[in-house]
Amino acid sequence: MQTISWQDFEMVELRVGTLVRVEPFPEARRPAYKVWADFGPEIGVRKSSAQITDLYRPEDLVGRQIVAVVNFPPKQIGPIQSEFLLTGFYRPDGAVVIAIPEQAVENGAKLG
Repeated sequence: MQTISWQDFEMVELRVGTLVRVEPFPEARRPAYKVWADFGPEIGVRKSSAQITDLYRPEDLVGRQIVAVVNFPPKQIGPIQSEFLLTGFYRPDGAVVIAIPEQAVENGAKLG
């Protein structure tokens, strides 16, 4: 495992957002959803894709809070430009479990 400095960690903007829209993403090379999350008034609503289809259905995701990296540069993923990275943990079977706050917090709250 590579170590990083505290200053490196402080540069990563891990923020809480609420999923406001989730759609299938049939054009993706691996099964994924198109997702939109509201990160509060400072950041607003951003879109991305997420390979979370193994454990979650779109209708179960809308309204859920997530933890995301919001300061990566935009990345083109097929026809969608990803504006954040939804975080999660890989299970041994490859499924992704979404990282979420234990309790509801304000959209845009920064992990610190």
